[in-house]
Amino acid sequence: MNSRERILGRVRRALADAPADETPIARDYLREHGTRTVAETVELLAENLADYRAIVHRTDEDGLAGLIAGLLNRRGSASVLVPPGLDERWLAATGVTRVADRAESTPGELDRVDSVVTACAVAIAETGTIVLDGSPDQGRRRITLVPDHHVCVVRVPDQVVSSVPQGLGRLDPARPLTWISGPSATSDIELDRVEGVHGPRTLEVVLVGGA
Repeated sequence: MNSRERILGRVRRALADAPADETPIARDYLREHGTRTVAETVELLAENLADYRAIVHRTDEDGLAGLIAGLLNRRGSASVLVPPGLDERWLAATGVTRVADRAESTPGELDRVDSVVTACAVAIAETGTIVLDGSPDQGRRRITLVPDHHVCVVRVPDQVVSSVPQGLGRLDPARPLTWISGPSATSDIELDRVEGVHGPRTLEVVLVGGA
């Protein structure tokens, strides 16, 4: 008898006395911790993003293009990756060379791009998490993993939810979901933090309210 057979045998013995018609227990899990206003939820998102070392900016629709142009300029970016469905008005104030999201782009080509600008699918306040789902305004997953600088635009309050369960309710599990909680970072056994190992070293989140 091998290990698999022994384990399955134990499972069968453990279930031998269970009624055949036993139904699963439905658990009433909390979908949100406490009660917050919409404004408080957005503030919590901003606080948790900053706690994860993301850089948070706020603007309205009229100021968005100018803000993004300023971020790329301060970064010294000479090129920016652009998802195919990104709102063209977001980059209207910058002359930085635009690089299209192409299936045939190699990792080396993507690594030579300075920045990437995307939208998002949803932002989760309680965890400070941005979720991308590969929609046209977000592009392929790899374009937000290879370049070292990611500017992500979040529409508030429409795209902001309090909790992970609420966020999951807005997402399609069949899509390629990327969950981002701050810039890429890891640490060794001595807790020496290294950023930019498996994603952008710098994440800038722009919270865009109504004009």
